[in-house]
Amino acid sequence: MKKDFSAFTHNQLVIKEDEAVLLLANRFSWWDGFMLFQLNKKVFKKEFHALVTTDDYKQLNYLKYFGCFAPESKGKDVLETLIYAGTLLDDPKNLVLIFPQGKIKSSHVDSIAFEKGVMQLINASKKKFQTVFSVILTDYFNNRKPKAKAYLASWQAEEYISLQLLKSEYNKHYDTAVLKQTQKAS
Repeated sequence: MKKDFSAFTHNQLVIKEDEAVLLLANRFSWWDGFMLFQLNKKVFKKEFHALVTTDDYKQLNYLKYFGCFAPESKGKDVLETLIYAGTLLDDPKNLVLIFPQGKIKSSHVDSIAFEKGVMQLINASKKKFQTVFSVILTDYFNNRKPKAKAYLASWQAEEYISLQLLKSEYNKHYDTAVLKQTQKAS
């Protein structure tokens, strides 16, 4: 990363050792998964698992070495994969990374869309994990190479969580991250 970025930073966050982590992140490039893998080594210190698209998993064979997994086909296999991801959250040593929007989108979008599979994953778990929101933003500022910053926030879920609530709370964090990033440029 040092070859392609002038810096990769993040804010501090307290992580509970006795709970797994569900990491919800924006999907802006092929770099984001790698960045979050590196961030796991520094901040979360958990066994890294990432749910990726079937296309990405087939095209990028090395993903399996980074703890990535994907459904083999559509339909029933997708549901089984989401259930598997949910059960990973029952073990405190695990981190499960999900890109709720699914596909790569610009980091300049107004909000992050959420696919409904996120709730199937959550409901497949015992719901005894911590939820962390991550927004990675990049800018050049006065550098030849871009700087990347991960804006992290813990979110305490309510007992009954809906996709709309989760999406709304994540997008509040996304908006805050964009605001902080743009204030740096001023």
